[in-house]
Amino acid sequence: MIEEKIKNLDLEDLLYEVELPLSHVLMKMEQRGIRLDVDFLKTISVDLTQRAKELEKECHELAGMEFNLSSPKQLQHILFEKLELPTSVSRKTKTGFSTDQSVLERLAPLHLLPNRILEHRELNKLLGTYVNALPELVNPDTGRVHTSYLQTVAATGRLASANPNLQNIPIRTERGAEIRKAFIPEDGHSLVSIDYSQIELRMMAHLSGDEALIEAFQQGEDIHISTAAKIFNVKPEEVTKEQRSGVKQVNYGVLFGMREFGLSQRMGISIQEAREFIEGYFGAFPGVKRYIDHLLEDSRKTGMVKTVLGRRRPLPELQSSNRNLVQSGERMAIASAVQGSAADLIKLAMLKLDADIDREQLPYSMLLQVHDELIFEVPEGEEEDSISWIKQRMESAMTLKVPIVADAGYGKNWLEAH
Repeated sequence: MIEEKIKNLDLEDLLYEVELPLSHVLMKMEQRGIRLDVDFLKTISVDLTQRAKELEKECHELAGMEFNLSSPKQLQHILFEKLELPTSVSRKTKTGFSTDQSVLERLAPLHLLPNRILEHRELNKLLGTYVNALPELVNPDTGRVHTSYLQTVAATGRLASANPNLQNIPIRTERGAEIRKAFIPEDGHSLVSIDYSQIELRMMAHLSGDEALIEAFQQGEDIHISTAAKIFNVKPEEVTKEQRSGVKQVNYGVLFGMREFGLSQRMGISIQEAREFIEGYFGAFPGVKRYIDHLLEDSRKTGMVKTVLGRRRPLPELQSSNRNLVQSGERMAIASAVQGSAADLIKLAMLKLDADIDREQLPYSMLLQVHDELIFEVPEGEEEDSISWIKQRMESAMTLKVPIVADAGYGKNWLEAH
C-alpha cells in the first residue's frame, strides 16, 4: 500500500502537511492567472522583428556573403574557415566544430560577427517563445494567462510551471526583461513582488553550521565582499569589483558542486587559479567543506539526499562505476540539499500566506511563484501595508541559524515591481 510506504519512509508530514495542502493553494493561483498586456507585446514584436532583420543584413555584410544564420554548418564555415577564427575555443561535434552560445561568447572579443549572431539568437528566442506566443495563451473569458504548476516534476522539490512556463520569463538581459512589462494588474491594483534574498547561500549557512558564514549573515554584511575579504586576506573596503565578482561565482558554484574546471570555464581563468579560489573559499569557511564531505559520504551510503523537511531524492548515480556519473551525482546531492530546502521554505510561506489571507479576509491575491519570488495583486494604496504583512510571514516561515530576508517592490507591471 502506498500509505504504508509513505509512513515507512517518514514522509507523512511532508505529504499531508505540505504537498497536499499546497495543491489547493496552487489550484487557486492557477484559476486567478495574471493579466497580460497584449497590445504592448504586439508593439515590441514589431520592434524586435525589425531589429532581427537589420541584424541578419549586418551579419551577411560582416561575413561578406549571404548565409543562413540558423544553420550550424554554414556558421562553422563562416567563422572557422572564411574568417579563420580559432577553433581552439570550440569543441568537435559529429558535424564539425560547435557554434553554440558558449563558443560564440568566447569568439565575441575577436570579431563583431559572433556578437551579432548572439543578439540575433536572443531576438528569435524572445519572439518565438514569449512575445508572439504568450498572446495566443490568453484565456478569452478572463483576459489572463493561466499557468499550470507541477509539484512532481523537479527532482529537487521545486515547483515547475507549464502552459505557459511563467517561471522562465527573462530577467537577465535588458531586452528580455522588457517582456515582464506585459504582466500587469487589474485596474485599480498594483503588482507586489517579494523574493527571498540569497536564500540558497543562507540555507547553506544553516545546513553547514559554518560559524564565519553564519556571522556574516547575522551582521548583515555583503556576503560576497565578506567572503572575498577572507579569501584575499584584505579589509572589506579593499575588496575590488573583480574580486567580488569572482567570489560570487565561487559562492554560488559551491552550492552546485562546481569543480576547478567548471569554475575556470565560468570565470575565464586557469584551472590552477580556479583551484586556488575554491581552496581559499573552503579555508575561509571550513564548516561548509565539512558539511559537503559529510553530505556526500552519507549520500553514498544511503543512495539519496534529504532536504530540511525530509524530502528524499534518490541518487543512483553515486553507485555508478562511471566517474562522470558519480561526479554528476555529487553535484546533484549538494544542489538538492540546498535548493530543495529553499523550496521547502517557500512552500511553507505560501501555505501560511494563503491561510492568513483567507482568515483575515484580506484583498491580496497570490498570483505567481517563481522559485524564490512571489507575485501578488493588491489594491492601489495598500502596497506598503501588504508588503509589510507579506514580508513578516515569509521571513518567519522557518527558523534558521541566520536571518531570512525578503526584498520587495511594487508597480504597474512585473518589471517595475521586481
